[in-house]
Amino acid sequence: MAKDKDKAPEEKPDQQEQVFLREVDEAVREDQLKTIVTRYGIWIFAAIVIGLGSLAGWIFWQNSQNEDSGLRSEEYVAAIDSIRQNNLDGAATALEPLMEAEQSGYRAAAQILRASIALEKDDPKTAIAGYAKVASDDSLPKPFRDLALIRQTTAEFDTLKPQQVIDRLKPLAVPGNPWFGSAGEMVAISYLNMNKSDLAGPLFAQLAKDEGVPATIRSRALQMAGVQGIDAVELDSDDKKVAPPIGVATEGESKE
Repeated sequence: MAKDKDKAPEEKPDQQEQVFLREVDEAVREDQLKTIVTRYGIWIFAAIVIGLGSLAGWIFWQNSQNEDSGLRSEEYVAAIDSIRQNNLDGAATALEPLMEAEQSGYRAAAQILRASIALEKDDPKTAIAGYAKVASDDSLPKPFRDLALIRQTTAEFDTLKPQQVIDRLKPLAVPGNPWFGSAGEMVAISYLNMNKSDLAGPLFAQLAKDEGVPATIRSRALQMAGVQGIDAVELDSDDKKVAPPIGVATEGESKE
């Protein structure tokens, strides 16, 4: 009986960690879809995710001197309108002329949105291929390529080895990067899946403290940091427990 009493406290954190891990893992794959869809309507999230709020001005400015920029704009708006009406087939059709547009901004946005439509229609293979095409196209603006890489990795997270996720997202999983929240969370989860809690915990703490990270990710990261025995609330920027920049190998991290 004494042995059982001694053993229980050691098992409880492991069980709690598994629960949190499943919740975070699910949230990484579904949170962007579910919460934004609920709030804004089916697939209006795609317009938001690809940065229409922050990048639209840049896109229009970039293409302002092209004669057909007005037409490209109308085609893109038509696709967004179809999405708002839950007409995914209509949106896909409206995007066709933009898929190979000369303007790199419209081309990238159209390809990402087309891939997102495929994902919503339960065609992950087509979606992943679409995201991968954008992510690997050096002719496209980097903000779109980074977004495509995040979406690609999210879509195929369950099929990737943890080290693949880490290697793929290292450049983005750093404080100050616009995608630190999404990339950092997936990297931290991958560390846990490799039983490297010494790397996962501090990274979760960084995410929890970063005011530039979405609140939902910060909340999950705070819980996960706590499970790893790190009080992210009390950590200051000079604390030794703060994780080193992603990409800098430590004794606990494989370079493979």
